[in-house]
Amino acid sequence: MTASSPKTLADQIEDRLPQTQCTKCGYPACRPYAEAIAAGEANINQCPPGGQDGVVRLASLLGMPVIPLNPDNGVERSRPLAIIDENLCIGCTLCLQACPVDATIGAAKQMHTIIPELCTGCDLCVPPCPVDCIAMVPVTGEKTGWDAWSQQEADAARERHDLRQARLARERDAAEARKAARMAGASRTEPGTQLDTEPDGSVESVESNTAQPAATADDDAQAKKRAIIQAAMDRARQKKEELARLGAGPKNTDAVSPEVQAQIDAAEARRRRLGMIHTDNDKSSTDAVEPGNKPDKASDNDHKA
Repeated sequence: MTASSPKTLADQIEDRLPQTQCTKCGYPACRPYAEAIAAGEANINQCPPGGQDGVVRLASLLGMPVIPLNPDNGVERSRPLAIIDENLCIGCTLCLQACPVDATIGAAKQMHTIIPELCTGCDLCVPPCPVDCIAMVPVTGEKTGWDAWSQQEADAARERHDLRQARLARERDAAEARKAARMAGASRTEPGTQLDTEPDGSVESVESNTAQPAATADDDAQAKKRAIIQAAMDRARQKKEELARLGAGPKNTDAVSPEVQAQIDAAEARRRRLGMIHTDNDKSSTDAVEPGNKPDKASDNDHKA
């Protein structure tokens, strides 16, 4: 039987936080805030979602006096729910990237929506939206703080946040591995020549016997890759046409300003750097729209942001 490790002070503090991951405390997530409190670097009144009850929870744990919530970090309020206006959404994926608990679903150039049961009301999806199509709607009436949020909901949000962080770390590691492999491939010398000694003792340069088979295999692999890409593009075109017929694409694509398009292009560039866009050939499904052009009505990219 293995004894479980005792929880650290930071662990115990984190257990008493609402896990909305809203960053209103001044830290990037609930865990760093808990660690800062444990280290004496942050106060116990910096969490608006926890409200005054949250301050009481932390004060009780730490043996500290109860103090008012710091208004510099925000105010205690009813828990809000993010709602996307689908008539305004342009499918830019910026809100997907901002959501700390993966409560937003959608894909590039396709309609986005919020899963109500997963939304923590953190507000983080609102600022990056270039067309202001996200509203934070109070859903708990007069209930605020921990009266509007259960421990079970907090535990579930914490688990989703941790899973998201692990996924992002895997994606970054995979992107770095792909980048390293590409650089190694680029620096590798082509199948070259070898020195052959003639009977008279002279040295002659001859082609490697393996050069031709290697080139043939490489040609076959490239042809197969091109065929796969072409088939994927054909499927994507068919899907885009079908979605367009159904009217399922973003509806606000006629009023995209150059400034908004620049934000979308920047998001696509980040996705490309992280390896979330795997080829440069499939322009129809993954590439950002050139500035000044309108994004497609529906996307052929099924990959989540």
